[in-house]
Amino acid sequence: MTGKANSEWREEWKTLDGGLRTGRYTDPDFTRLEYEKLWGEVWQFACRVDEVPNVGDYTTYDIGEQSAMIVRVDENTIQAFNNACPHRGTTLSDGSGSFERNRIMCPFHGWKWDLDGSCNYVLERQEFNKGQLQLSDVNLRQVHTQVYAGFVFVSFSDNPQDFNEFIAPVRGHIDALRIGDMHHRWWRRVEGPCNWKVAQEAFFEAFHVPTTHPQLDEPGRKTIYEDMPETTFQHWDVSYEGLEGGHGRFFAASKVISDTKSKPTAETLESMIEHMEHLIDELDTMVLPEDVEVAKSLRGLQVAEGSSWGAEFIKAVYAQATAQGRPMPDLTPDIAAQWGGEVFVFPNLLILPNMGNSMIYRIRPLGDSPDQCIFEIFSVKTLPADEEPARAECTLVTDANDPEQLLLIPRQDFGNVPRIQKGLHTKGLKQVWLAGHQEVIIQNMHQWLDRYLGAPGAFEA
Repeated sequence: MTGKANSEWREEWKTLDGGLRTGRYTDPDFTRLEYEKLWGEVWQFACRVDEVPNVGDYTTYDIGEQSAMIVRVDENTIQAFNNACPHRGTTLSDGSGSFERNRIMCPFHGWKWDLDGSCNYVLERQEFNKGQLQLSDVNLRQVHTQVYAGFVFVSFSDNPQDFNEFIAPVRGHIDALRIGDMHHRWWRRVEGPCNWKVAQEAFFEAFHVPTTHPQLDEPGRKTIYEDMPETTFQHWDVSYEGLEGGHGRFFAASKVISDTKSKPTAETLESMIEHMEHLIDELDTMVLPEDVEVAKSLRGLQVAEGSSWGAEFIKAVYAQATAQGRPMPDLTPDIAAQWGGEVFVFPNLLILPNMGNSMIYRIRPLGDSPDQCIFEIFSVKTLPADEEPARAECTLVTDANDPEQLLLIPRQDFGNVPRIQKGLHTKGLKQVWLAGHQEVIIQNMHQWLDRYLGAPGAFEA
């Protein structure tokens, strides 16, 4: 997907070799260009299937001035429509809910449509188009829709890129992780004072961990905060890939399923349990309470030679999942290497998987300001065969500093982004530098963004 070359491309918008001009994050004109050339064209994650589980359910997806009403038409069909009545433009949905008697009705004059968008009633129809108005003339206009891996993607383009072509660079990774078998646990939305790209780029690399999350990397914490000599950072074992289409991923370079070097003592098991409990208290996704119960069940186990607590834990999790009829990814080194990493779907969907569950981020601009965004976190997991999925409902976080609303790890991450946005506006800062290895996903994303926006010289695939 290549946009028409923009002859008025500004110096402060440039993507550099190893850096970015700051106007990409701060200029309102750049934000307007993104709305027109990116968000008006690209396939984008509009909702999870769990938001519209039953016939007649609907939810609303807004991006800039565009609004899509997403409807469960029948058991096998989800369709998005332009969220506007053809009569006077009234929006037909707000938030989410279920249409009474499985009909869509305009709250202004009572025009009605079937769930598939076919109009079946126009009040005083004889007064329109000199009495010649046909109901089919005012059917709801569809927005291009694609259901994949539990996500509903939409494109507002009249002629979008073929979805299979769009998703191809990451399809294999997403399918292997069984994201499509995962269902809603919780979903939170925060409105934040930063550019949408600033917010999501905070999660495109792992080398912020020792500083931003020092409790997760003890050797790194000592190096950063206590000036100890560098020993081993966790991010040294991370590989990054910038993929075709602007997508990307990072994963463990060693591709091991578990550590077999540590001596499996009772103390190392208790340390592992304590670490997992910290992650539940500080994040409550990726590591779940039921995982801790599995780990605790290992107490008293005699670990076979050549194995480890990590290997025994994974074995026990998979055994429990089999007994529950809970879908799980194949247990291979490549898939295990992706646990705790990330798969990025351009332009704004981040999938951070673990064993049979995942954390998902969606970040998008809010209004006309380059300094505002919507940041959402979804927690999903595969379910036992006898458990019905819950309908996904969003919780609005009104204070990102409130530990009752947002746990420690997201508070730590979100604490950085307003400071970044403020710094980007500083007059003396003309560009930011990007690390050649750790930040390759950021660089790749901007290069592909340039293609949508029509930057002169944007690379060709």
